[in-house]
Amino acid sequence: MPLLALTMGDPAGIAPEITRKAWELLRDTPLRFVLLGDPRYTHGRPVQTPAEAIALFPEALPIFPIALAEPPIPGTPNPANAAAVIASIEQAVALAQNGLAAGVVTNPISKSVLYQAGFRHPGHTEFLAALCGGVTPVMMLASPQLRVVPVTIHVSLKAAIASLTTEKIIETCRITAQALRRDFGIAHPRLAIAGLNPHAGEDGAMGDEETRIIAPAIAALRLEGLNVTDPLPPDTMFTPQARTTYDVAIGMYHDQVLIPLKTLDRDNGVNVTLGLPIIRTSPDHGTAFDIAGRNLADPSSLIAALKLAHTLAAQKK
Repeated sequence: MPLLALTMGDPAGIAPEITRKAWELLRDTPLRFVLLGDPRYTHGRPVQTPAEAIALFPEALPIFPIALAEPPIPGTPNPANAAAVIASIEQAVALAQNGLAAGVVTNPISKSVLYQAGFRHPGHTEFLAALCGGVTPVMMLASPQLRVVPVTIHVSLKAAIASLTTEKIIETCRITAQALRRDFGIAHPRLAIAGLNPHAGEDGAMGDEETRIIAPAIAALRLEGLNVTDPLPPDTMFTPQARTTYDVAIGMYHDQVLIPLKTLDRDNGVNVTLGLPIIRTSPDHGTAFDIAGRNLADPSSLIAALKLAHTLAAQKK
């Protein structure tokens, strides 16, 4: 039975609450996960091996112990616990790399808290890529209604346009297509390419990035045998009818594709990191310090992330 490794996330956020709620709702299903956290502050039991975790799961949340430096206070992030948060990620990745876990699911972290403790990576995804040998990661947001991939991610719109290149589009589409074949079981993936400008530039009347940057990438990808569209007007490519014609939408910048996905199905949206040698998913939300400890957190996105990782693991196997 495949076992997923779930990281602790920021212990002052909603991660402990949504983890407990996810276990309560999944304990009677075939899915199994183990938390890498501190059993002193989480409702569960410490275990030492994957086999113990799998056997215990229907009865109690299994935990691979990682000690926090100080007791967590809900809603009050503490840099003193950053080392344990980082260790949780490192150990989860090691479990997956060594074949002891079928995939990694990451609870939300606070990058600003980790930065105070000397964390040197821009974010979760870049840290995971470094742990996996410096591969090129690609961020996908997936829900039952839509899959999207932005070519540029967490940069300003001005910087996104300035950094957009033909090579970056080609690399993103290659990694996405490979992941759709390998992990999602889509033999011949269909990629819809968004234009950058309104009306996809309208033949240069509203910008030349479509002809100067995006079209050469499309031509190169088609020579490789990939099924990619011409640049599509972003304002019409997410209609119900349009979404039936492709398997993933490739956007040129973050909000271009994340706004439609979150509008359609935020609760079931899952962040999937493509391009890694291991499976990694995460809920599509943050630490929510403002509601931590108040029993208000919705575990839906974490449950969706666990279910998708379980499905991808089965597909990969």
